[in-house]
Amino acid sequence: MKNRLKELRESHGLTQEQLGDIVGVSRQAINAIETEKFEPSIWLAYDISNVFHCSIEEIFLFQESERKSRAQQSRGII
Repeated sequence: MKNRLKELRESHGLTQEQLGDIVGVSRQAINAIETEKFEPSIWLAYDISNVFHCSIEEIFLFQESERKSRAQQSRGII
């Protein structure tokens, strides 16, 4: 999932480790989100959005993806 996390984090002067401490995850988790290797839970996305005082949609860009959603995978949709 595309996101603006690194841009927002850096504009607020936070390191990955500092942001992770604030939202209760590791620096590695923040890095994985920023590099689109991991999609956060809705609760983590909510916590991150609260840190930056913006909506989840302003950070995480929900556009059509080539990856199948979990719902599509479970229903066998190609």
